[in-house]
Amino acid sequence: MSRRTVIAYWLIPAEPAHSFFQEVINDLAHRYDAPAFEPHVTIHVGANRADAADSAISQAPRVCELIKLKALEIGHSREFIKTLFVQFALNKELQQLNEMIRNAAQNSSHYELEPHLSLLYKRMPPTARRELASSISVPFLEVNFDALRAVRCISPARTRADVEAWRVVATKKLRR
Repeated sequence: MSRRTVIAYWLIPAEPAHSFFQEVINDLAHRYDAPAFEPHVTIHVGANRADAADSAISQAPRVCELIKLKALEIGHSREFIKTLFVQFALNKELQQLNEMIRNAAQNSSHYELEPHLSLLYKRMPPTARRELASSISVPFLEVNFDALRAVRCISPARTRADVEAWRVVATKKLRR
C-alpha cells in the first residue's frame, strides 16, 4: 500500500470525555513507549488540500450540532492505528457529517467510516492486546463530540514518527 500526505478530519470529544481519554492515551503511551496523541474519531480522510479542509471545517458548524456517539466496546487489532480502541455505533448524524465533509472537501476518496477512538498505537502480540482491552472500561455510555479538526498526516501512519508529524490545519467548534 502506498503512503501519501492527506488531510484527516477528526471529531474531538467534549469534556469530561476528552480529559478521560487523554489521560488513558497518555498513560498507555508512557507505559508502552508509544506516541501520545489527541483523542479523536476520524470521520473522513481526503486529499492534501488546505483550502478544501478549511472550507469543509468551516461549513460543518452551520449544518451540524454536537454529535453523540454510543460507545460499544473496547476493541483491538494488529493494525498500528487501531491497536486498542473504543468502538462507537454509526448513526445518522455521523453519516451526514461524513457526507457533508466529503462533499465540501470536494473529495471522492473511498474512506470507510468505522467510528472508533484509538487509545494506543503500538505493535503488540494478540494476547497482550486482548488482555489490555479487557482491562479498560469506559465510564460513558455515550460520548459527546463538540469540535472538528483537519489534520495533515501521512496515511497510513505506521510509526511513532508518523504520528508525531501530524499537524492541525483547521479547527471549528460545533453548535451545542
